[in-house]
Amino acid sequence: MTAERLSGPLLTAEGLHKTYGSTPALSGAGFSVHAGEVVAVMGPSGSGKSTLLHCLAGIVVPDAGTVHYRGRELSALSDAERSALRRGDFGFIFQFGQLVPELTCTENVALPLRLAGIGRRQAEARAREWLERLEVEDVRHHRPGQISGGQGQRVAVARALVGGPRVVFADEPTGALDSLNGERVMELLTEAARDTGAAVVLVTHESRVAAYSDREVVVRDGKARDTTGSAGLAGAA
Repeated sequence: MTAERLSGPLLTAEGLHKTYGSTPALSGAGFSVHAGEVVAVMGPSGSGKSTLLHCLAGIVVPDAGTVHYRGRELSALSDAERSALRRGDFGFIFQFGQLVPELTCTENVALPLRLAGIGRRQAEARAREWLERLEVEDVRHHRPGQISGGQGQRVAVARALVGGPRVVFADEPTGALDSLNGERVMELLTEAARDTGAAVVLVTHESRVAAYSDREVVVRDGKARDTTGSAGLAGAA
């Protein structure tokens, strides 16, 4: 157990409210995750789980409530500071991968490093290491349109992890995959994240995917409830 895990959560949210037009997406939701922990955020379609993830990642600013990352309140940061966090400390995996079609798999994985100012040779060497770790090193010269959905999602996981993020946000990462490919992607993602000490916030509606987590949080009617009864979940009433 890391010192950070002992000292408290890495990322917390309290009393989050977010409304789109006249439709409330979050109504006082809370959340917490520690370094090295995988937390599954579950709930029916329209429950607010993706909005919660976007607030936690600083993509969406809540109407009320707070999100703290390593003691810093995200809403108090400038747009540039939040963007820097998303480039460096946060990694993202989406349902359909969202790889850049014009780039090879190696170039896609290396992209976060290149944006951080790392030279091409070093960035692509690290990218190849992660492609090998995610068992897709053989497609390193291919473009996304030339590989399968399962391979593409492993490339997306490699891209999310290559920069050594502290928090990985995964929004329905297996939603477009069959069960076999989905389970392998989850095995590789959770193994790699735990090895590196990254926290994972995993949005899913599938119980078989949530089974890879350490803890489950259910979002319903804009509120979050920790089904394990953990005291670490803030504002979940």
